[in-house]
Amino acid sequence: MIRAKDISKRYGAVQALEGVSLDLGPGEVVALVGDNGAGKSTLVKAISGVISPDSGEITVDDRPVRIGNPHDAQALGVSTVYQDLALCENLDVVANLFLGSERRRWSVLSHIRMERATRDLLTQLDVRIPDIRVPVAMLSGGQRQSVAIARALIGEPRLVILDEPTAALGVEQTAQVLALIRRLRDRGLAVLLISHNLADVRAVSDRVVVLRLGRNAGEFRTAEASQESIVAAITGAAA
Repeated sequence: MIRAKDISKRYGAVQALEGVSLDLGPGEVVALVGDNGAGKSTLVKAISGVISPDSGEITVDDRPVRIGNPHDAQALGVSTVYQDLALCENLDVVANLFLGSERRRWSVLSHIRMERATRDLLTQLDVRIPDIRVPVAMLSGGQRQSVAIARALIGEPRLVILDEPTAALGVEQTAQVLALIRRLRDRGLAVLLISHNLADVRAVSDRVVVLRLGRNAGEFRTAEASQESIVAAITGAAA
């Protein structure tokens, strides 16, 4: 569905990416792993329109596209949830879900419709938040992560990119977020999961793509690969 092919990006003397390729299909969770500085964030930024690669091509349904900014990415069905979540913690769940889209899709007098849509979406995702009118600051880490992921679905994307969604979460909250990722896959979405936690990666991903020093270092079917082989690709021990 979405393919990044031969993506390269240089920052001054640093070659952040060199000829990196990545395929993402519907109903599939692909984990992107690698050590710090491997190029994961740069690749995600290229796909989500934050930066423009120096060379390479991104295609959607085998059609070359130009992603010059995040709005272009969203128009193509790419939605990204960054590690900082970018939630307004003084606003409630409903306001966070529809922040920025009120003028486009909702009138000033449609708060009831927004609240109903919020409840429907959270129910579909099996996200349990007792009171969606409390400030997000009062929610747990797992609940805030769930709100951020739910917000990413408002525009009906085809690809959801999740940047370290379980970082700093406890065991129970991590399990909730991993279950939510499985539900995104069940909805037929493509999911790109960036994570350092190989236990989480093995729990929810269908494929693992490894970057090392800005290059493709390996690709594995999760069910068939051992953790040792993935770690070897990450560290370069397999070279």
